[in-house]
Amino acid sequence: MVVLIASAGYAFAQLPGGVFGGFGVLRGEQGDPAELPPHERPDGNLAGCHMLYTSVRREANGNGWRTDYPWGQRNLLIRLSELTKIRVSRPAGGPPHVWLVRLTDPALFGCPYLMASDVGTIGLSDDEAAALRLYLQKGGFLWVDDFWGEEAWHQWMRELAKAMPSREYTVEDVPLDDPIFHSMLDVKNVPQVTGIGFWRAVRGRTTSERGAETAVAHFRAMRDSHGRIIAAMTFNTDVSNSWERETEDPEYFYQFSINGYALGINVLLYAMTH
Repeated sequence: MVVLIASAGYAFAQLPGGVFGGFGVLRGEQGDPAELPPHERPDGNLAGCHMLYTSVRREANGNGWRTDYPWGQRNLLIRLSELTKIRVSRPAGGPPHVWLVRLTDPALFGCPYLMASDVGTIGLSDDEAAALRLYLQKGGFLWVDDFWGEEAWHQWMRELAKAMPSREYTVEDVPLDDPIFHSMLDVKNVPQVTGIGFWRAVRGRTTSERGAETAVAHFRAMRDSHGRIIAAMTFNTDVSNSWERETEDPEYFYQFSINGYALGINVLLYAMTH
């Protein structure tokens, strides 16, 4: 309990009243205090980064920037450290660091990759769009996940275009023979993962959260001029939930987490080697 209180105090000590730029109290989806990037990183090992953004619309079952933070990436980094030789940044006896980062924070450029969920609700300011563009042009990697349906897709594409105009950058479905699906493990399909709450409600009978509209999961991407993926988009699926909720139900784990981890590890390895 003492450690928990101290950790919460550290996170909120950097914020007046625990409120930051109108975002409200910075706690993750399950109530964990946010980890803000320190001025100096504790070590040179791999840490996760999760985007702090403003939501301008609502989506069913969405929680804005809080969605899947921080345990989705924490668990993915644990598995990455177990299955590869990559060293992951973590305090002694604690879970891996997953920094919560605004696009306008200079700490963004210390992130080898950046993740965000529920981006069908996102709104980007001009400054945020400019920072995202610079981050991707300098070699950063973005992965957005857990957004469902055409309205969410169009909202994300409108906001992304502020940073990466469609006349310069196109977004396409990635074929299954692309190297990103085979960085370490062979991924033979794009897994459609449902949120665990939806899965329980329908008792696992379907994996499409919006019926026929979201029946097909997509792995879409934006590439640079050399053909390298710089932004990955898992649409009509919640891959992060397969990591975040892996311990909550054995049936959920066996249905989703094994394939979800295979994809997650491949994407991180691709991001760090391309």
